[in-house]
Amino acid sequence: MSADLVIKNGHVVTPAETFKGGVAINDGKLVAIGTDDTLPKGKEEVDAKGKHILPGIIDGHVHFREPGLSHKEDFTTGSTAAVCGGVTMVMDMPNVNPPTADADKVREKIKIAEGKFLTDYAFYGVVVQTNADQILPMAEAGVIGYKIFFGETIGNLPFPDDGMCLEAFSNISKSGLPLGIHAENRQIMAYYTNKLKAEGKNDPIYWEASRPAICEAESVAHAIFFAETFNTKLHVYHMSSKQAAALVREAKAKGLRVTAETGPHYLLRDYKDMAKVGPLLKMNPPVRSRDHGEALWDGLLNGYIDMIATDHSPHTLEEKGSDIYGKMTKPAIWDCISGFCGVETAVPLLLTEVNKGRMTLNHYAKLTSENPAKVWQIYPQKGAIRLGSDGDVTIVDMDKEGTIDVNKLHSKNKPSPWHGWKVKGMPVATVVRGNVQMRDGEVVGKPIGKLVRPKLA
Repeated sequence: MSADLVIKNGHVVTPAETFKGGVAINDGKLVAIGTDDTLPKGKEEVDAKGKHILPGIIDGHVHFREPGLSHKEDFTTGSTAAVCGGVTMVMDMPNVNPPTADADKVREKIKIAEGKFLTDYAFYGVVVQTNADQILPMAEAGVIGYKIFFGETIGNLPFPDDGMCLEAFSNISKSGLPLGIHAENRQIMAYYTNKLKAEGKNDPIYWEASRPAICEAESVAHAIFFAETFNTKLHVYHMSSKQAAALVREAKAKGLRVTAETGPHYLLRDYKDMAKVGPLLKMNPPVRSRDHGEALWDGLLNGYIDMIATDHSPHTLEEKGSDIYGKMTKPAIWDCISGFCGVETAVPLLLTEVNKGRMTLNHYAKLTSENPAKVWQIYPQKGAIRLGSDGDVTIVDMDKEGTIDVNKLHSKNKPSPWHGWKVKGMPVATVVRGNVQMRDGEVVGKPIGKLVRPKLA
């Protein structure tokens, strides 16, 4: 027996165990997992000596900006950044132009994506005030889930009011797919934003105060009530606050199918950092004080926050209102757009925390591979090192040290609050269905990415 690719002499990491050995991949699938002496010969072989072999990392929240906004990012540049960051699959958001809001737009986006992705990928459909009748057709067209932007954000999409949510949540439940929410209360946001503007508080440090924690928590509570009423699978995107985390914990304790993600910026940064890095750290919802960050860590470690995702959302520096070091080029934080690059920096940032003892590498694999695949209903095709699963692996060197340099990121635009951060633990190879796409930080593969559809029971 021989295989297309054999990775050996490393340490295989799953959520359950770590053992010395490797994996073999043939025709895109894992065909052998074990000690080196049990592996077949490979047409191509990778020596992973001193390195760890993880299930392929999934980023369940990216904005690659196609169609219509490709001056910011596109499927090829975004997925290039992803594989350079150790990511094997991404899930792309629907607030593009035109929005991914009906079955035809889903099919158009799938067609646009053909031949462009270096990673595998999936797409979300957006739910707005006028498209409840498109929810089931979008599922048939191939979306992996849905998104409602309850908070005003990039694109300013018309979110469904409570009356329309009755129909939307019901149809989403019928689809069998999860609904993800951008959870912010627009009335609270508008009140505090107008108040701060009237007081002349225009510096970046005031961004968090314009969208306080109650703004997110009220929206989460509201959505949980609807999800419980209609038995909807609910997911909270980019959770930023301890209050929202507590609500998700309580919902899980009640037996509801409610899940959540958070991102590296909420775990590692403080809103006060905006005094230094300015608009580069501006994100919706905002980064908060460290007590919120510590609560999010607790959620990740104790199972009531399910995954880490980046909300990778690049813009031009002109749109950000900043240079690459955070110096403002616009008069007020209100004039600077929210969002920044994240898909290429998340893995080293979190592996650094693993090296510090914040969590085990096994638990990291659970949060970045197994759990995203389970939540979005693509497990065990994705998110697993097991026989028959797709041959997606991320090889990391836990001893490799470096400094994040935004000028070397592979996104089309590179705004990032992480410039100059020292990291220890870096991805050194990214393998998508047996294809080596990145080696030692450089792209070595081609756009072989495929659309992944959910497997419904």
